[in-house]
Amino acid sequence: MASNEEITGPVAQDDIEAAEKLKNEANEYFKKQSYNNAIELYTKAIEKNPKNAVFFANRSIANLRLENFGYALSDASKAIELDRAYTKAYYRRAAAYMSLGKYKLALKDFEYVTKVRPNDQDAKMKYNECNKIVKKIAFEKAISVDKKEVNIADSINLDAMTIEDEYDGPVLEDGKVTLKFVTELMEFYKQQKKLHKKYAYKILIDVKSYLQKQPSLVDIKVADDKKFTVCGDIHGQYYDLMNIFKLNGLPSETNPYLFNGDFVDRGSFSVECIFTLFSFKLLYPDHFFMSRGNHETLDMNRMYGFRGEVTSKYTSQMADLFTEVYNWLPLAHCINSKVLVMHGGLFSRDDVLLDDIRKVDRNKQPPEDGIMCELLWSDPQPMQGRAPSKRGVGCQFGPDVTNTFLTRNNLDYIIRSHEVKNDGYELAHDGKCITVFSAPNYCDTMGNLGAFITMNGKDLKPNFTTYEAVPHPDVKPMAYANSFFSMLCQ
Repeated sequence: MASNEEITGPVAQDDIEAAEKLKNEANEYFKKQSYNNAIELYTKAIEKNPKNAVFFANRSIANLRLENFGYALSDASKAIELDRAYTKAYYRRAAAYMSLGKYKLALKDFEYVTKVRPNDQDAKMKYNECNKIVKKIAFEKAISVDKKEVNIADSINLDAMTIEDEYDGPVLEDGKVTLKFVTELMEFYKQQKKLHKKYAYKILIDVKSYLQKQPSLVDIKVADDKKFTVCGDIHGQYYDLMNIFKLNGLPSETNPYLFNGDFVDRGSFSVECIFTLFSFKLLYPDHFFMSRGNHETLDMNRMYGFRGEVTSKYTSQMADLFTEVYNWLPLAHCINSKVLVMHGGLFSRDDVLLDDIRKVDRNKQPPEDGIMCELLWSDPQPMQGRAPSKRGVGCQFGPDVTNTFLTRNNLDYIIRSHEVKNDGYELAHDGKCITVFSAPNYCDTMGNLGAFITMNGKDLKPNFTTYEAVPHPDVKPMAYANSFFSMLCQ
């Protein structure tokens, strides 16, 4: 990213024209959803002409699409600094603030636009919509304080839920998940049918009860001659999840899996993904593992579709119960004391030990800094040292940081997810920091492969399987996302 240093002196006409040409090229890449290429060209345009607010605002929206909320925020702010009357830049900054859960700051931007452009109906509408969201969240917070002692899982009365005669879906046997139940559920979901709410609630209550007993860092033992599979982000892409099981076999006691966070949001089959995964967790609790990702959080679910999807397919009460369950998901897993797996990455300090992760009190929404936040949000960088996060949360860490952490904790390497990669995976930091991303053609736009990692217990050598996206029913990604947010990101 180009730095936003102070700009002095006039810009030559040749540079202005060259910058405009680069911007137009970047816009073409943006239209094709090739956001990294677009960002590269917007950056070159900015280098030629750093006084044009449009270049920064355009780079801001490209960064928003890549979830680089920190960069998006910085670029939108720079565009505003260059042109205080540039309405679109305020919208971009508001979208970045909203993505980071800073709704009141987003509201301030809309308020400013309505003041300077009192006749702008679009600005007025966006201000009113954002104001509604801020008030709704304040109301939800007030209720949650009043109901602090209320445990949603304990307040569900399953006995009062009747199974209608016309329900023809899978059935829990004596209230338990069986292999028959899961296999029938997966087929049922392929037909776009809905699991009965009684069974859905029962699964959530049982999963929560199990997860509450787990540590924040789970140790996994894999025998020398046994295979183990690690998958990255799924993001509600149910039919691609089914393809993983087709390629690599269903989870079982002899075919264990770890899914490394971001099971939901963006993809519009998140409910199907999470109930399938939770069913396998209950069926094989010692051979099927799930880590929390940054999208197993309230703010992300509110913006990127999961909360809307659960409310649409079930109830807002169930959406609240999911938040309660996600708070208990483990934050990391350690395979044979040699490979640490977490969703995001490493830390802003060098003295973190595995025991520090074990001690994290995880039953909450992630804070904005510290071990829990960084496990969910951080990213590797090629440069040495650390840098502020492009996402605006967590940190970026270099190969030296990875080496220090591995040496201090007697580990061989780390596996993380959290970032789209063209090949579905990436080896960084001399192969000691591996990214795996399992949602191919992410959001139906990115064109990336998906991947998963297999290894055996003896040498823990990572092997990569990549695959393309498979067809899915015609429900667009983000179909359940906050419509106001989608509007802002146009």
